[in-house]
Amino acid sequence: MSQAVNEAKSLFTSIRITLAVSGVIALIAGIVLLVWPIKSAVIVTAIFASYLVVAGVVYIGLGIFSKAKGGWARVGHIVLGLLYIVAGVIAFANLGAAAATLALVVVIFIGISWIVDGVVALTLLGQDGSRVWTLLYAILSIIAGIIVLFSPLIAGLAFWLFLGISLIALGIVQIVRAITIGKEAKGFVASVQDGVTS
Repeated sequence: MSQAVNEAKSLFTSIRITLAVSGVIALIAGIVLLVWPIKSAVIVTAIFASYLVVAGVVYIGLGIFSKAKGGWARVGHIVLGLLYIVAGVIAFANLGAAAATLALVVVIFIGISWIVDGVVALTLLGQDGSRVWTLLYAILSIIAGIIVLFSPLIAGLAFWLFLGISLIALGIVQIVRAITIGKEAKGFVASVQDGVTS
């Protein structure tokens, strides 16, 4: 068998494995989000808190060991690193409250960004070719943002459910793609073999 055929088989095998593994991870993550929403929120918060601590240590290291930066930049890096570490430690101290706070902040940020997006769309109304669709988008975006701001708990729950359902659907699609790509791989490898032998 030629090297081209082996490379084609190896490529499709690695693609299938990547698709299958990512699909299984997404599927499991989606199921966990739906079955244990509070525990999974706490786990996500713990991961985020770990990131804060690690980032804090990195910033402190940059501030201490970086000779190229000026004095104020080094002090700024150290202060930022300390703030990250303090935030991570506070989050670890009460992961449940930190998870609720993080979810609330994310939902409020989404609500505000939708309102701003709607206002920006309204300012572009005169320049856009499709005024009706732009106006409709702006109104819906502003209304959705206001609804999210006035009911952040419901919006957070809906977002969490949507995320879980989306991960399950994406996981299933990835697994199916991994299975079906095997059929495509056989046809491709056969065409490569035919091209090599002729």
